[in-house]
Amino acid sequence: MTMKSNANETDQLTLDNLTKTFFDIFTNADQKQPDFNQIDKVCIPEALIIKKKGSSEEIYNIATFIEPRRKILTDGTLTNFQEVEIGSEGKIIGSIAQRFSRYQKSGYLNGTYFKEHGNKFFQFIKTEHGWKINSVIWEDE
Repeated sequence: MTMKSNANETDQLTLDNLTKTFFDIFTNADQKQPDFNQIDKVCIPEALIIKKKGSSEEIYNIATFIEPRRKILTDGTLTNFQEVEIGSEGKIIGSIAQRFSRYQKSGYLNGTYFKEHGNKFFQFIKTEHGWKINSVIWEDE
């Protein structure tokens, strides 16, 4: 069954920007400082964030997701870090949407360079304040 999207270009651009902002929150490459306050602008307060690895998963809310990342991105543990979307597919139906995102991340973890790829699924809802992320699930390769 094929579903038709009634999304307009404005909705698509908004979701593109939300996704880019989510990735940018954690960037500390090129002298940039992570802007953790942006998470509240792009996600609903009850957002669910899940890291999948094999048969296990780590399940976070906004606070439990941000705090360990705030520490490692500001104390020198993870430096020159950047994560970017390198491909995506999405669907917008009315006031709900989802996006498959292929990403690449790189940086220095404890002084050792790494570069990895992975996949994320974003879900969005259109609230009275506009589009917001309500969940993210990802798996590194």
